[in-house]
Amino acid sequence: MQQQISVITLGVVDLPRSRRFYVEGFGWTPVFQNEEIVFYQMNGSVLGTFERGALEADMNRSGLVTPGAFALGHNVAGQTEVDPLMQRLAAAGGRILRPADAPPHGGFRGYVADPDDHAWEIAWNPGFSIDAEGRVRFGP
Repeated sequence: MQQQISVITLGVVDLPRSRRFYVEGFGWTPVFQNEEIVFYQMNGSVLGTFERGALEADMNRSGLVTPGAFALGHNVAGQTEVDPLMQRLAAAGGRILRPADAPPHGGFRGYVADPDDHAWEIAWNPGFSIDAEGRVRFGP
């Protein structure tokens, strides 16, 4: 079996507010959207933001666990790109959780929460390479 994640779907309370964060903050373009979900094509996978009640109905679950038990990562090509992106995400409705700094293990990173409190680590890590298509690979 292939090691892959095809789609990551985040439950959101206010879809237009969430869309603003991802479109204006990250600069991503939706590839599909309706009144319940917005999909963004990533590099080899898809990120979905799904209105929380509709997601619960789709999964046949109620009372989804609130965000915060995980972090999504967005790596950038250079250390000087971390803070400006964090500031742009905050201006688009996000909230800085941890200002950018250098962790003991190396690199440079900070954390931003999206409007629904999903944590994003914005990082430059010299141990990760990013190819011309934006795919991240562990190692040089």
